[in-house]
Amino acid sequence: MTTFTPRYRPDRRNFLKATGIIAAGLTFLPRGALAEEEKKLNFYNWDTYIGENTLAQFQEASGIETKLDIFADTSELFAKLKGGNPGYDVIVPSGSWVQRMVGANMLMELDHSKIPNIANVDPAFMNPVFDQGRKHSLPYMWGTVGIGYRKSKIEGTPDSWKYFFGDSPYSGQISMLGDARNVIGAALKFLGYSLNSVNPDELKKAEELLIAHKKNIKVFAPDNGQDLLASGEVVIAQEWNGDILQVMGEDDDIGYVLPSEGGQVWEDTLAIAAGAPHPNNAHAFINFLLDAKVGAEIAEFIQYGSPNAAAKKLTTPEYQNNPAIFPTAEALAKCEPEAYLGEEGQKLFEEAWTRIQAA
Repeated sequence: MTTFTPRYRPDRRNFLKATGIIAAGLTFLPRGALAEEEKKLNFYNWDTYIGENTLAQFQEASGIETKLDIFADTSELFAKLKGGNPGYDVIVPSGSWVQRMVGANMLMELDHSKIPNIANVDPAFMNPVFDQGRKHSLPYMWGTVGIGYRKSKIEGTPDSWKYFFGDSPYSGQISMLGDARNVIGAALKFLGYSLNSVNPDELKKAEELLIAHKKNIKVFAPDNGQDLLASGEVVIAQEWNGDILQVMGEDDDIGYVLPSEGGQVWEDTLAIAAGAPHPNNAHAFINFLLDAKVGAEIAEFIQYGSPNAAAKKLTTPEYQNNPAIFPTAEALAKCEPEAYLGEEGQKLFEEAWTRIQAA
């Protein structure tokens, strides 16, 4: 498998100290976008999910000082904004949460005229089920949730969820993500169901499967399965593809594969929080991130799939041809996007998850 070696994978402390140099001649900022606003922007994002120098480049180009806060998952983002926006401008919700946030009046409608670089986005990403017409969000990155593994410790390729369930030879050396939708979704796919199923009988079977084979799982990891693989604490991990790719670049003994039963295909988005104190700056920042050169640098640095067609053209062949970033159409056909299930559907998953954790 071809891999791309990231230049540097920052921890949060070093990342926040990063500085950069803006390339001369770049013109990302639409005229008038910064009128009558203080030169500040508050950005709420996942950890290590931006280019090494992107924020410094934006400040250099625009004069806008950008403050970055970190959230662990979209449920934390949702909870932070549920009681009212504490001051964030641009946020990065996962696609399945956009519809929920729109319904809760948590997102501002975008003014596409202030985001001319929207023309760079691959048309395939411009009309998703969760935000038709892209009224409230634009695509940032996409990828899959599959299986990371240590090659020297595994016999063959662990291309099935069966390695997590049943009489796994790697019991006690396995990690799964620490959230209901991903863990229960994997069990549902293993059983031949949709990962978005809210059928009580199917959910019950998935719950029973997980409880019966919970002994196989060393830890439900809060999005750090790649670090557990790198340290040798586990030999198989359910993880986001980009996280595994980051450690694959540092360790040839680590691989990534989509399970034969299928996994999750996901999209993260750029949105403006309702009540954003700097909406013009927010539009300018989103436009900056959708610039072809900026988008290419971000994508190659964080190792996720770019929905920016113009940016992808500027990336290296190693990135473009990496099947762990861009799986085959056949493999993707077995995957599903995580859908918003409504409050009742979400409650079913959370109640099952509580029982699984308590078992």
